[in-house]
Amino acid sequence: MKLLTVIGARPQFIKAATVSRVVAERDDIREIIVHTGQHYDKNMSDVFFEELAIPKPDYHLGIGGGPHGQMTGRQLEGIEEVLLKEKPDILLVYGDTNSTLAGALAAVKLHIPVAHVEAGLRSYNRKMPEEINRVLTDHAADHLFAPTQIAVDNLESEGIADEKVHLVGDVMYDAAVFYRDLARKPDWFDTLPVSEGGYVLATIHRAENTDDPKHLAAIIAGLGASEKAIVLPLHPRTRMRLNEFGIEPASNIHIVDPVGYLEMVWLEMNCSAVATDSGGVQKEAFFHGKPCITLRGETEWGELVTSGWNRLVGAERSAIATMLTNCSVPEKHEALYGDSNAALKTVNKICKS
Repeated sequence: MKLLTVIGARPQFIKAATVSRVVAERDDIREIIVHTGQHYDKNMSDVFFEELAIPKPDYHLGIGGGPHGQMTGRQLEGIEEVLLKEKPDILLVYGDTNSTLAGALAAVKLHIPVAHVEAGLRSYNRKMPEEINRVLTDHAADHLFAPTQIAVDNLESEGIADEKVHLVGDVMYDAAVFYRDLARKPDWFDTLPVSEGGYVLATIHRAENTDDPKHLAAIIAGLGASEKAIVLPLHPRTRMRLNEFGIEPASNIHIVDPVGYLEMVWLEMNCSAVATDSGGVQKEAFFHGKPCITLRGETEWGELVTSGWNRLVGAERSAIATMLTNCSVPEKHEALYGDSNAALKTVNKICKS
């Protein structure tokens, strides 16, 4: 079987590492990796391939930046060319990025079966590009690999046939279990006035926060008002927005460059809490037993909210500061995301398709 995998962004590299490792152990399936280039700087792309031992992409399309429509269209065109050349038996996509949707659309137009890992997630916020990407990809896919029962229920409610849906667990949990013993302290950590276990790890990247001066200012003010030490790995684009909007972080906020996955795992394992607008980081906080404050009004991972591990605060200054001051973890750490064998179950299902 020839499997063509489309990836393009940090969360997809992490998920692909788990599945590609299983594929590499089999002799009945060959994987071709296409990297769209959606995340293209070293700390957002190359370092993940190196750290996670993902096979180097067979194709690198170099398509990143620009408006959503332009990016998705260019990616669709580039992926279609590869599909016509390689003629794979099945195409595999992950998550909810523009690369995900472009891959699914290119394949379905050529009558190539589509497999979607992390299917069935819903935030029910149609203003989010990611929500549109995941809904359209799910309805185009032939094989939907759901991480939770809630995701399965979401797909059922949208009329997607049961035989297409497979509850396998979360490949991100596979990655957390596999890589936590390889976690690495960042070289710069000891130069900061913070201690292990004594800081909040924060990430901000969603356009609804970074491109809205009121949202970004409120988040930075809330983090500063908490009086806790904040370690904030910041993408250059978000750093640029801070300067553009004239937002000055408080002295307790320590901004650093983006980090690789193994450094991010170390920071998650050694922080006191997490504040993020990232879906993946919300789960990683749970995997490592840390309370999470989500800088959005909704989340795809509703089970984390109902179980008490996650608090939704939006871009509200006072709510962010209050929750960071008072956050704690529940007494019970439930197994919400499977048994860390999601990648194996996914590959087995693909090979039987």
